[in-house]
Amino acid sequence: MTLLCTVRNCRLPLHHDGLRYLCDRNHSFDIARSGYINLLQPQDRRSRVPGDRDEAVEARHRLTDRGIFAPLLNALRPLVPATESILDAGCGDGYYLGSLVKSGGCGVDISTAAIDLAARRYPDAQWVVANADRLIPYADASFDVVMSITGRLNHSEFRRVIREGGSLVVAISAPDDLMELRGAARDRVSRTIAMFSPDFELIERQRATTTADLDGESVRDLLAATYRPRDAAASRVTLSLDLLRFRVSGSAR
Repeated sequence: MTLLCTVRNCRLPLHHDGLRYLCDRNHSFDIARSGYINLLQPQDRRSRVPGDRDEAVEARHRLTDRGIFAPLLNALRPLVPATESILDAGCGDGYYLGSLVKSGGCGVDISTAAIDLAARRYPDAQWVVANADRLIPYADASFDVVMSITGRLNHSEFRRVIREGGSLVVAISAPDDLMELRGAARDRVSRTIAMFSPDFELIERQRATTTADLDGESVRDLLAATYRPRDAAASRVTLSLDLLRFRVSGSAR
């Protein structure tokens, strides 16, 4: 996949040159020791350390290792076409992409800590630090599939990087997700479908729901990962996602 230079007003293709990527204007980006590429620019940061805090990233990583999100992954698996040409936008620590694709695939997230974890655990994928809310740093029509799992949704950029006939897979928190910690939330499905309707057709929709019984350590990690108050108490929580699969308009089947 062709990466794009993220320096302001550049966007030229990047070329792999040993331990770095560079464009024809000699903007250069080093490859980290763990294998990821950091393309985040100063104008793309909203804080000194953008994205999830290290504490939240590490807590969620421990929860995935305990298998808490495995039922949601298994529900998601049939919706994701088998391909190496797949982008996970807002990939976090890479759990979903790394579990769904045996080799290949690309993940983008604004958190350096999350991308570093992803690169160490799933070295066969390409991991990039960038602000996908502003620019997905890949060339037009790069991917057969784009997925966004409880991440922010960038309609225009998703459409730009998906090929004709490609798929978009979106997972959003269902109203009963973590209801023991936050109460019932609003249903976001209709709004999400409307957001993508100009360019995408919905072809599949389902809800994946499970419950998890948590020990004290898992409760603390869940609270840290979701930025919930530390005095919240729940030993059993509901995990629930609305799963939506779209095709580019005119190519649904």
